[in-house]
Amino acid sequence: MCLNKVKHRVLFVLMAVLITACNNPASREILAEEVKPARAEQIAGTHNIYVATTRERSSRELEYYGGVRAPKTDFARVNISVPASHEIGQIERRKGHVADPAKYFTATSISAYSEPAFAKAVGADIARHDGHALVFVHGYKTSFDAAVYRMTQIVHDADFKGTPILFSWASGGKIVDYVYDNNSATAARDALEGTLRLVAKHAKRVDIVAHSMGNWVAMEALRQLAIAGDPTLGGKLGDVVLASPDIDVDVFKAQMRRYGKPQEPFILLLSGDDRALKLSSFLAGERPRVGDYADAADLAAYGVAVLDLTAVKGDRLGHTKFAANPVVIKLLGAGLNYTGEPLRGEEAITERINQLGRQLGGSLGTAAEIVLTTPISALRVVVGE
Repeated sequence: MCLNKVKHRVLFVLMAVLITACNNPASREILAEEVKPARAEQIAGTHNIYVATTRERSSRELEYYGGVRAPKTDFARVNISVPASHEIGQIERRKGHVADPAKYFTATSISAYSEPAFAKAVGADIARHDGHALVFVHGYKTSFDAAVYRMTQIVHDADFKGTPILFSWASGGKIVDYVYDNNSATAARDALEGTLRLVAKHAKRVDIVAHSMGNWVAMEALRQLAIAGDPTLGGKLGDVVLASPDIDVDVFKAQMRRYGKPQEPFILLLSGDDRALKLSSFLAGERPRVGDYADAADLAAYGVAVLDLTAVKGDRLGHTKFAANPVVIKLLGAGLNYTGEPLRGEEAITERINQLGRQLGGSLGTAAEIVLTTPISALRVVVGE
């Protein structure tokens, strides 16, 4: 290996570590020491985020949940307000100990639940939302507060109409915790399977959105459901969206073979300029990750519809385009809120992507070029023109 290549990799890792080291001490605190008053017109909306987590309660009261693994699943609900000044695709968060709801995402309350009480509360909320639930599984290097804020931003910007449930596994929240996080994700798969079953008891439709290493947890839980003879949660499984999966390509193929070809294609979002996954690939022995894999047709053969977002603008690392790009998050929302006939085959999903693109029209003032790949074809779709 040439010296320049080694230097480039070392600098890349060091840069990432330095970025992480600059985090503000208050950045993991979901609760604030003080919350400023805000007028009604300064708040765009409030959201109840239900939480199932494999994190231990933190010794720091304002952090609430830390990065230590718990032996069993814990349950809660977080109420979050979103400021009227919020920009789509962004998460406006405070840098100190004082929260200003007029400027930042703000947790106004957290309620703890026993499992029976959680099931009752979630069931009642799902019933109020026509039986529709969304389970979001966050990714690597994600603290509890960051996971809650991300789910809130997705629900708010996508205008999701159902009940949001965050499944938060015990990520250490630091880039140096890659191996720890991978093991935490593996340890959480039974808890996610249990959470999906709990939610499905009360729902008509359960959608799943997973990001980054959260896809490993989601795919393992789905694989276990298939082994148990219940791959679709009794016919209630809706959309499965796999955003920027941090999974070895060969492992993903093995998971899909065991799960079987889905009745409705899983939606896989990847991007060739995902720098976070390039670092993950390096840490994993230079094995390609699903989220930046170049052969979309190879993946599509396993029963997934691959949306290549390489040409789409996003965050500086290209790793959260599914939530950070205004067009893509609106497209995601339109898909999650879709109430038409279930998808059957590649023609149906191609038409649905085109239909959703036409619905968005030029309302966002920007456009996104997406390449949709199915087992026998590839289609370039421009959304938002």
